[in-house]
Amino acid sequence: MPTMPSPFSFPLIPLLLFFLILTLPSTITTNPSSSSSSSTNDHPKTTHQPNKTLHPNTMDPSELDTLFEVMETMSSDQTWRISYPSPCNPGSSWPGIECKPGNDNHLHVTRLDFGSPPNPTCKSSATFPSQVFNLPHLQSLFFFHCFTQSRTTISVSSAAPPPLQQLSLRSNPALIGSIPPQISSLMSLQILTLSQNRLGGRIPVEVFGLTSLVHLDLSYNLLSGTIPNELGNLKNLIGLDLSYNELTGQIPTTIGELGLLQKLDLSSNSLFGSIPEGMQRLNYLVFLALSNNRLSGELPRGVAKLQNLQYFIMDDNPMSTALPAELGQLQNLQELRLRNSGYSGTIPPAFSQLKNLSTLSLQNNRLTGAIPAGFGDLLHIYHLNLSRNLLGGVVPFNSSFLQRLGENLDLSGNPGLCLSPSEAYSVKIGVSVCGKNKTSSLIQPLKKSEAPCGFFSYISFFFLTSGAFWVFWH
Repeated sequence: MPTMPSPFSFPLIPLLLFFLILTLPSTITTNPSSSSSSSTNDHPKTTHQPNKTLHPNTMDPSELDTLFEVMETMSSDQTWRISYPSPCNPGSSWPGIECKPGNDNHLHVTRLDFGSPPNPTCKSSATFPSQVFNLPHLQSLFFFHCFTQSRTTISVSSAAPPPLQQLSLRSNPALIGSIPPQISSLMSLQILTLSQNRLGGRIPVEVFGLTSLVHLDLSYNLLSGTIPNELGNLKNLIGLDLSYNELTGQIPTTIGELGLLQKLDLSSNSLFGSIPEGMQRLNYLVFLALSNNRLSGELPRGVAKLQNLQYFIMDDNPMSTALPAELGQLQNLQELRLRNSGYSGTIPPAFSQLKNLSTLSLQNNRLTGAIPAGFGDLLHIYHLNLSRNLLGGVVPFNSSFLQRLGENLDLSGNPGLCLSPSEAYSVKIGVSVCGKNKTSSLIQPLKKSEAPCGFFSYISFFFLTSGAFWVFWH
């Protein structure tokens, strides 16, 4: 009977070679985390380079120190060096700071935002931190209601200014002094907002060398002097707001060179003279506010070319001329406000063609004649104020129109106007009933003759630039 071979009867050497072949792959594969010096030397890139790409180093020490200096000048919310020793690292950054990795494998501060929650609040002793311009990669900087007690000035002193694109200092009552000419060193600026501060003096000509600007807002300050002719250099400008200052002189003729301009607000200054003819070249203009100045004379002959204009606000100027019928050709006009400006003559019937009009304010002028009958067909109008003029005749509005406008219609202060008896009790609009005794039949004017004029519809006007910047005015 044959015997079964013993498991140990196979030749020993072939068996060992077999097992050696099975284990050979694991023997030649190098573990990158191995502490063996030979493995590290053979595969240095495999071991270390991915970590550099996926996990950039922390901030450059000098940039980090500058950041802490800025924070300690501005805010006492935290002991910043202790609470946030690595402010750019995920998980340890604070609100109001943005960082991006650079080509040098460091994280760099690109945005700082102070004053408006949830961003760091500003301490009462905060002063303007000029060292902020030493942050070499800073692109956006915001200070809102930060400088409130300790008087301070804007200082720009950096041998190598950052590539700042947006600088906003708003609502800082202790920010005084002039706008420094050195601000022109920030050549990458696209948005410059210095609104609602206490800045004074002339607007430095150097500002108009910032040819990348798309939005310039210097409103609500104490700026004086004339508007420099160099304004025409800002070919990319979309929004310009110089309102509520103490500017004098005439509107520069170079304003007609701002071919992309959509918003222009020069209201509440002391500008005089006529509106320059070049204004008619602003084909993209949507919002035009020139109220409360000393402008006079006729509007530019080509005003009808402003076909994109939606808001024309020009109250309180001594124009002393007839209402221009050309305004009736501005088909996109939504607000037309020309109160208290010495206009005389009749209301042009062409105004009835403004089918998108929602607000028309012509009160406190010297207008005569009848109210155009076509006004009753303005389906979108919600505020109409023709009070305190010399208008006469029968009010051409039916009961439906009168009820729709309600308190937003004011015709008071026009002794020659009267209301048809059939419409007499639709609404109180401040005129007498036709054929009745004017003393006994006068329908009393509204308590509020100045009904809402759509103020917030234009003070919150927005613009979208090619860089996806949404710029607001207050």
